[in-house]
Amino acid sequence: MTSIRLTETEFARRRQAVARGMSARNLELLCLFSPTQVFYLTGFPFLATERPIGVVFDPGDDDVTLFIPLLEREHAEEACTDSVLTYDEYPGECHPMKQLAAWIGERVEAGSRIGVDGDGYGGGYGYTGPRLSELVAGDVVVARDLIERMMRVKSEEEIALIRESCRWGCVAHRLLQEYSAPGLGESDISIRASRDASMQMIDALGPEYRAMRSGTFCAYAGFRGQVGTQSAVPHAITINAVLRPGDVLVTGAAAEIGGYLSELERTMILGEPTEEQARLFRLMVGAQDLAFEHIRPGARCSDVDRVLLDYYRAHDLCDTWRHHTGHSIGYGMHEAPFLDIGDETLIESGMVLTVEPGIYVPGFAGFRHSDTILVAEAGIEMLTDYPRDLETLTIPC
Repeated sequence: MTSIRLTETEFARRRQAVARGMSARNLELLCLFSPTQVFYLTGFPFLATERPIGVVFDPGDDDVTLFIPLLEREHAEEACTDSVLTYDEYPGECHPMKQLAAWIGERVEAGSRIGVDGDGYGGGYGYTGPRLSELVAGDVVVARDLIERMMRVKSEEEIALIRESCRWGCVAHRLLQEYSAPGLGESDISIRASRDASMQMIDALGPEYRAMRSGTFCAYAGFRGQVGTQSAVPHAITINAVLRPGDVLVTGAAAEIGGYLSELERTMILGEPTEEQARLFRLMVGAQDLAFEHIRPGARCSDVDRVLLDYYRAHDLCDTWRHHTGHSIGYGMHEAPFLDIGDETLIESGMVLTVEPGIYVPGFAGFRHSDTILVAEAGIEMLTDYPRDLETLTIPC
């Protein structure tokens, strides 16, 4: 790949698309606070704390202004913006949202329509503050879906970053499988695999690589507590389990490239599988294969999940069902649309989705593969290429 981050050309394309969307909704300004939407328009990654951060886009002047606390000023220098508006600190003598509203008020007339992804900064870390609609004379219109809809179909640059993410997620997972053995702790194995994969990735990508997310490892693989009977808990938390012969292991691996993510999950078995482990493993793979067959442009997300629910009923697996078939992925680990019976979104070429139907038997084990796929005109392209068969995923004791 020629780049490991989005280019100015990509952000210019996004501005044009957002401007068209705003015009269709008669919006004079767009004010965004969500870290995902701010990044989409500016390439500025940030951790949402008590200090408000946002961006204002004026399509008439093709102007993007980043609104940040003073301590973020140097961090913002590489963002794709035209100007930066800073405030001293939160809460300060004058609340930052009041400062932002005053600045917006100087640029729009009373009654202007101002699109927002939320009526004020969502924040966290104890943040409290007024809604934007309480401070500006304009008509504040919630338009969160304007950019969310654009995010559904990935550009060529986004797909390239996700491909590279998949590549390094697979490297991390290969190391995780190689390092897994009875008597070792899940945390020890995960840390070793993530550290080694991250170092390989940094060495290979060179000094241009910059992590855009907080965390120790830019490439990661681990178990997240899904070891043995705890593998039946879909969103388990690391319990520092020690691997033992006969354990079912549900894994997760990913890597961050230019802010973009992918998802690779596998079910591995430590030692010779029992008949029941093998049966449930094969049923899980069959469910994933069925989903692959039905993901194509023109189908609805709900259609895919509905077929999978029929599969669960046909194989007497309804008691083992816990979640929908998958979701979109990109800058956000979970993005819309969702492969869910309640999501009627039409699948389009250029979407990047995870496919991860699972089987969970409490007190026994869980079985889940997840792959990141690209929707193409003819069907799908697998972006994660890690083996899926039981023999390869059986770890000798």
